[in-house]
This record gives sequence, structure tokens and C-alpha cells, in this order.
Amino acid sequence: MSDTIRWGILGTGTIAHAFARGLRDAPGAELVAVGSRSQASADRFGDEFGIPRRHPTYADLANDGDVDVVYVSTPHSRHRDDTVLCLEAGRHVLCEKPFALNLAEAEQMVACARRNDRFLMEAMWTRFNPVMVKVRELLAGGAIGEVRMLYADFGFRADFDPAHRLFDPALGGGALLDVGVYPLALAHMVFGGPAPEADGFASVGKTRVDEQCAWLMRYPNGALAVLSAATRTETPQQATICGTDGMLRIPRFWDARELFLNGEPVPVEVIGNAYQYQAIEVMDRVRSGARESDVMSLDMTLAIQRDLDALRSPWGVRYPADD
Repeated sequence: MSDTIRWGILGTGTIAHAFARGLRDAPGAELVAVGSRSQASADRFGDEFGIPRRHPTYADLANDGDVDVVYVSTPHSRHRDDTVLCLEAGRHVLCEKPFALNLAEAEQMVACARRNDRFLMEAMWTRFNPVMVKVRELLAGGAIGEVRMLYADFGFRADFDPAHRLFDPALGGGALLDVGVYPLALAHMVFGGPAPEADGFASVGKTRVDEQCAWLMRYPNGALAVLSAATRTETPQQATICGTDGMLRIPRFWDARELFLNGEPVPVEVIGNAYQYQAIEVMDRVRSGARESDVMSLDMTLAIQRDLDALRSPWGVRYPADD
């Protein structure tokens, strides 16, 4: 494969704009195509980012043979169908988080990638941020000793709108899937996998999705993760990793720019909006012939999805895809 990887973006929403800006800082990336639900929308996006190929349907983008990798940036409820569409058409795929609405969908996506011998990864962009790379290095090097506690939250206040994707069950609404996946994925990274025990609570709103939630996870060595998410409540959006010999603190851990070890800043450079780092990972793996990332593996994505299902089940939060 050429050193240049040709990207297509499926969807033209806010996250698609952020990813397109990030690609400008990814050496070897060329944004060649965009697919939308209308020609007008594709043209507007194409004009903004200088994209030569503008498709009025998602299927047209999926079948564009000049595209190597498609970034799927549609709402949660479309992730499975849009990812499968692209994989079946022979494209490699980076799918925005949360990967799917439930484990059954996620398993179908992974099976499709393996059946078609295509690369697939969840776009857990936080995992590839240089700050998080440094966090893994420090933990592996024993900088804080044995990890005993993780505190992480991601909450913001949005105006209630039953038609908005955050509050609509048909679109996969709710705090857990939208932003709770960040602290959950962080716990999987810090502790190397899922916890055998987890329990939590949620405040379920008028549209029957969780507007805020909190949960506790316990690991075999007794370590604990205390996590929360919200779409109607502003929270510090911070992660703190506590060990037997010290502490790491990460302000705005989901979009980290700073890292503190025992109160002292750790020098880390983050370029641009940081979306490019996940794209660099995808391109490196695709060039090497790999079909998944060992930093954000498909097994880890499935384990996170399994936890999401298990957490929301007792809260009574259900989506049409669950039926």
C-alpha cells in the first residue's frame, strides 16, 4: 500500500468537522471524499475542507474505490449499519465511539470486519493522545506503585430537547453511551480489562434515557474505579489515578493537554486538536497489513460494550436495537 492513505468521512456533523481538522496534522493522510445524506451537505463540507469527491449518499462513499479508510461519524444508532456498509464494500473503518448501541451490534461489526479481511477500530481518540501514552508509560514504569483507585467523570449540561440525539432513545441517547464511555474506557486502560464486579445508579429522565449516572467497579486485587457521566450536570471532567506510591491527575482527561505526577507537571506536547493521533494509528496498522490495533483492540471494544450493556440494564434504559 502507498505511504499515502486516502480517507473518506461518512457524515458531516460536529465530530466529522473535528476529525477533518485533525487529519491536517496526520502525515500521510489525504482526505479525498465525503459522504452525506444530500449533495448540498456533502458540497458544503467538501468546500470547507477542499475535498474533491462529494457523495450524496453513504452507499456512494462506501463504494468509492479511491478511498482506503472511512471514518464513520454518524449518530450512535447508525454505527453498525454504516460500518457494515463500508466493510462489505472493501473499505477499512474507523468508527466513532460508542462503537455500537449494544454488544450484539458490536459483535456483528467485528465479525463483518474479519469476514471481509478489513481493518476496524473504535475511534477512542483519547487512547492515542500523547498525554495518555505518557500515562501508560508512567504506570508501566511503576511511577505511582500499584494502582488502587481511579476517579474519573465526564459531565456537561445540555438543554433538554426530546428530539436531540442526547435524549432520544432511538438515537442511542443517554449520558452513559455519549460520555460515560470515556471514563469506562479509561478504567479498562488503567486496569488492563473489565472488572468482575460493577454496580451503579442513574437518574432517568422523561425520555427514558439516563441523564446522569455513576458506578463503582471492583477488581480482583481490591482496586476500585469510581466513575460518573452526565448530560444535564456540569462536572470537573477530571481523572485521578491513585497508587501506593503516588498519584496522577489528568484535567479534562478525555481531551487531555496536561498531566501531573504528585502535583508536579509532566511535560507532554499535544499538537492541534489531537484527533490525528488515532488516524496515525489506523494508517500505521493498515500499512503493516494488520486488521486491528493492539492499543485499542477489538476485544477491548467488545469488553467495553459488554460493560455498557450490563450497567444500563438495571436502570431500565433500553434502545429499539435491544428488541
